[in-house]
Amino acid sequence: MIKILLTTIIFCLNLLANQIELSGTVISDNEKIITSRNMGYIKEVYVSEGSSVKKGDILYEIDSSNMDSNKKEILLNLEILQNQTKNIELNLGRYKRLEAQDLVSKYEVEQLELNLLNSKNMVNIANTKLKEINLQYDYLKIKAPNDGLIIKKSIKVGEMAMPSIPALILTDLSTLLIKTDISESNINDIKIGQKVNIEISSQNFKTQGKIEAIIPNTNGLTHSFVLKISFDKKDFNIYPGMYSKVFLDLDIKD
Repeated sequence: MIKILLTTIIFCLNLLANQIELSGTVISDNEKIITSRNMGYIKEVYVSEGSSVKKGDILYEIDSSNMDSNKKEILLNLEILQNQTKNIELNLGRYKRLEAQDLVSKYEVEQLELNLLNSKNMVNIANTKLKEINLQYDYLKIKAPNDGLIIKKSIKVGEMAMPSIPALILTDLSTLLIKTDISESNINDIKIGQKVNIEISSQNFKTQGKIEAIIPNTNGLTHSFVLKISFDKKDFNIYPGMYSKVFLDLDIKD
């Protein structure tokens, strides 16, 4: 009986010796930096840090004053060109009638035809500019590219929005991972696809995850690798930044 008990204890100790506990952090696999395509003063901000948003929700809006001025100029120029084109068409019709009576030369008619063609081309260019500026109005309303949570806000009403300057950070809560470090001495004992046990004590949450990636640490002084582990959060309130524990069995061959 004692021999069986000792054998069982030794077996359990061997199991524990082949398992390590790692500290990890919950991260989002889909985190986006939101910025604008146009420069302009921020007219309205509709979200704050901690706001949950749906795909297509307007996050903030840029004032359209500068664009309104450009549009008025284009419309005025377009009206002038259209009137000019109408006048050339009227003159061309009149000159063709006069040409039929040998009262004007063919050259004068051809010059009017050329002027009409150039004028129509300028109208087309103005219409293209009008379409472009109308499309730009859509970019003044910055919308959420997907469902998620606003975790950082760096803008205020009245400030200048600049292209490529981060305004908001949106994190997707539907694709969470756990990020942890593992010593390079253990790297040969794990593999991608391996199952691990996960615990997030603050939420009394326990589940099984899977190693999705093994990445060399950019800080070479740590002599470690980064593990990214996928898991299903189910109906628990799990958020990026939460502390987690990862229990990983070494030297798993299956």
